[in-house]
Amino acid sequence: MHTLTQRALAPDLARGVMLLLIALAHAHMYLLPQTTGFRSYALDGSTLDMVVTGVQITLVDGRAMPMFAALFGYGFVQIAARQGDDARRVLRRRSVWLLVFGCAHALLLFFGDILAAYGLLGLLFAGAVRWKDRSLLVFAGLWLVVHGAATALAGLQIAEFGGAAGLASATDPVTAMIDRLMSWGVLTPFLLVDLIVPFLLGVLAARRKMLIEPHEHQKALRAIAFGGIGTAVMGGFPLALVDTGVWNGAPEVALYVLHGLSGVAGGLGYAALMGVLAVRLTQGPVVRALAACGERSLTCYLLQSAVFVAVFVPYAGGLGSRLGTAAASGIAVLTWLATVATAEVLRRNDLNGPAETLLRKLTYR
Repeated sequence: MHTLTQRALAPDLARGVMLLLIALAHAHMYLLPQTTGFRSYALDGSTLDMVVTGVQITLVDGRAMPMFAALFGYGFVQIAARQGDDARRVLRRRSVWLLVFGCAHALLLFFGDILAAYGLLGLLFAGAVRWKDRSLLVFAGLWLVVHGAATALAGLQIAEFGGAAGLASATDPVTAMIDRLMSWGVLTPFLLVDLIVPFLLGVLAARRKMLIEPHEHQKALRAIAFGGIGTAVMGGFPLALVDTGVWNGAPEVALYVLHGLSGVAGGLGYAALMGVLAVRLTQGPVVRALAACGERSLTCYLLQSAVFVAVFVPYAGGLGSRLGTAAASGIAVLTWLATVATAEVLRRNDLNGPAETLLRKLTYR
């Protein structure tokens, strides 16, 4: 078993913090508003709801997933280095099981599952760990155009038919399972399109050991963090103005595309920021707990969804029809803190997360 002292801090710290962003991005999807904007936030909330919506659209939505995609690519290189000639087969087997985990997650808990998209990504790009650096950069640059075009098509659909609303409105578990699987089947390919560029750049960063040896790359990490997060803020803020009703008559689809593309830079920037902080932070109780959460990120991610179902959906807690965005985000923060505490208890008892243990057994047999 890998303990914290045997692992690089930066990747686990990044995953632990990323789970907060994912919780914030997902919680509002369990609400039942009548009308929603481009990022599926309610358009008729209180002033506080609108403020929270604006902050999350600018800093969270479309930023957490690229961050994890970069970390996913980073991890692929590390696994490949350990497995040698058997690397591609192991990576693909792991990806198949991630796809199975994602399907089960969507069936039982959340239509917006991201595990399956990462599984598909791994199946399609397991060989990318052996690509030349130039090939990674050229393909990433060309795919960014595809990403922009796909985002524009999605934006046109939203502009014509409105944002998604009521996707967690089923009043009985069986109907909810059917609805989730149908939504998941449509959403997953679109998520895959968004993940390819940061995944490939994560592979490139792993070859340079930018997060494993962050002290050697502080100048580059600071530049990526400042440039990436700055780009995300500038690219996300205009759409935040649209979705909060501040800016009417704006070029909505163009701003939706800008938000999506700038999210790639934001995800890379957040990951780089964790590399900067890993050098500067002492490994006190808080940092160790966050890293423990990141080391058990699969378990903690699934726990988030389980809590959200228990709290929000009509056939359980039923708060999805009564709360606004701000309250849902507050619940998301509390849920994340609970998963951090759970991960720290597991760490202190020298235990891996159950989901990680199962995935490893299935992958390595």
